[in-house]
Amino acid sequence: MKQFYSFVIKETRHILRDKRTMLILFGMPIILMLLFGFAIRNDVKNVRTVVVTSQMDHLTRQAVDRLAASEYFTITATVPTPADAERLIRNQQADLAVVFAADYASRHSGIQFIVDGSDPNMAQQWTAYAQQTLAAAHSQLSTLNSQLLYNPRMKSAYNFVPAIMGMLLLLICAMMTSVSIVREKERGTMEVLLVSPVRPLMIIMAKVVPYLLLAFLILVIILVMSATVLEVPLSGSLGWIILVSLLYILLSLSLGLLISNIAKTQFVALLVSAMVLLLPTVMLSGMLFPVESMPAVLQWISAVIPPRYYIQAMRKLMIMGVGIREVLSEVTVLSAMTALLLFVALKKFNKRLDV
Repeated sequence: MKQFYSFVIKETRHILRDKRTMLILFGMPIILMLLFGFAIRNDVKNVRTVVVTSQMDHLTRQAVDRLAASEYFTITATVPTPADAERLIRNQQADLAVVFAADYASRHSGIQFIVDGSDPNMAQQWTAYAQQTLAAAHSQLSTLNSQLLYNPRMKSAYNFVPAIMGMLLLLICAMMTSVSIVREKERGTMEVLLVSPVRPLMIIMAKVVPYLLLAFLILVIILVMSATVLEVPLSGSLGWIILVSLLYILLSLSLGLLISNIAKTQFVALLVSAMVLLLPTVMLSGMLFPVESMPAVLQWISAVIPPRYYIQAMRKLMIMGVGIREVLSEVTVLSAMTALLLFVALKKFNKRLDV
């Protein structure tokens, strides 16, 4: 065990001396958390809205005032006909038009929405928000009302924080671990390690432990930033959140070990661990787009992407506040993937260097 601790201390000192590694380990998570938390948003804010009405009666005025008072909409104009509203939308002077029927006051109904559909997702959100706002303006429209669970303010950070956790922990752990072992091969120091009395398994574990501890520290930073800076609640058990995250970190480290056995140079290791893993994680894990909305072929491909299950588990634990029973399926898949990747990585570890 003394030799094992010596290897761990040696690897830890090597990591701490490398300023570029430390910048990647701690700078990238903080920047990406702030970027996804504040800069990248799909929230509905200040939608340019045109009111279409031939007469401004009491009920119409009440509904318009309700829209104007909302933080989601900004009334830019009032026009008499839908054609005028369409012209404003076509000229990029408005995003949404609310058309009130001439007999709106007598029937307490008769509202039409004309929306800029160039972005279908945002168009649906604008319409839904307008319906909810107008539903609260008059009791006769209460059938349009709905209740938003877990994220009543519709903050994008609630969706992005678990997703960015899944992406960051995978990329950082896999990338750093793979580069660490390949670096030893390039410098020729792996040969010295392999002829030492220390078993190869202990060498691998000694290289993994520092990154495991650093990944746990990164996890703590992300959770603290989520709760304090981004105001994302940790509704579920903090203990289960950490345990599931540690399982995912171990999976990512195992993937990094596997990549290190395949790659011959640091450049190849970085290319595989960063570029090859990044695109599937962003596009197919449910980070940005719902998996259920993807074509069947892409859903099958996403089934083998580990971040998909971690992101689903974190959204349930952090946002919904469920217990571990509700994420057992995700934990089971992550455990199986971890065992498989670790087994293959250890099996492929070369006890002898290629000549």
